[in-house]
Amino acid sequence: MSGFDIAVIVFLVLVLLVLYASVKTVSQGYNCTVERFGRYTRTLTPGLNLIVPFIDRIGARMNMMEQVLDVPTQEVITRDNASVGADAVAFYQVLNAPQAAYQVRELEYAILNLTMTNIRSVMGSMDLDELLSNRDAINERLLRVVDEAASPWGIKITRVEIKDINPPTDLVDAMARQMKAEREKRAEVLEAEGARNAQILRAEGAKQAAILQAEGTREAAFREAEARERLAEAEAAATRSVSEAIAQGDVQAINYFVAQKYTEALASIGTANNQKIVLMPMEASSLIGSLGGIGAIAKEVFADGPNGSAASARRSVPSAGQRAD
Repeated sequence: MSGFDIAVIVFLVLVLLVLYASVKTVSQGYNCTVERFGRYTRTLTPGLNLIVPFIDRIGARMNMMEQVLDVPTQEVITRDNASVGADAVAFYQVLNAPQAAYQVRELEYAILNLTMTNIRSVMGSMDLDELLSNRDAINERLLRVVDEAASPWGIKITRVEIKDINPPTDLVDAMARQMKAEREKRAEVLEAEGARNAQILRAEGAKQAAILQAEGTREAAFREAEARERLAEAEAAATRSVSEAIAQGDVQAINYFVAQKYTEALASIGTANNQKIVLMPMEASSLIGSLGGIGAIAKEVFADGPNGSAASARRSVPSAGQRAD
């Protein structure tokens, strides 16, 4: 082999070495920084890239996908001096590869310590009850604070989630007793309110019933008074008719009037509450005889009247013996 052939082979080998050193392939989801004599010059994106061999070199290979970082358990003392343990998880994504590579050393370690510090700061500024009931608010505050602190590093904190909050066992028992007492108190309050409402409803019902009863009594009294008034008017009309008949010399009218009142008096005596047995030493003929005597008196009274004579009075009133027959 001649010297020319050896030179050609050496030249080809050098060309291959230069091509190998200048061609760089970047995988999807990654970015690579390029350094020239130790100074950052540019960033290589996914795909085939060319650099100046023996002058440029790959500085840092950064993962541009969203990544998760598990935060270990943190002991937190709340504002009301309660000690709790909190587990968290953080999600972040590199947006600027040069900043993430050159602005901070050990990026994951920095994010982890930043998240742990802010967990203790945010949760320590809250009471235990607020801490247990406002987990979404805690996550929102942590995300805002950590993302603002990590933004100069060229990364984006997408989520910070509190996985679990573990208060001490004795504190959990005390909270359970407090919750039970609160529920019993609410049950007693609801029961008292129900009893009060029931009493109010019963009182309202009794009031309405009394009002209706009073209205019914008033209506009944009004109708009874009206009936008595009508009865009195009828009695007055009857009495007036009898008086007019008597004034005209009609003896039968006074007989009827006296007999009716006498019969009503006997009926009242017989139906009295303090009477058990009523003895009546009289017979129907005695009552008729009395009526005949009353008729005779009437004839004497009205014998000289202007509308009749003694003869007409005698024709109008039969004798006691005749009525008895």
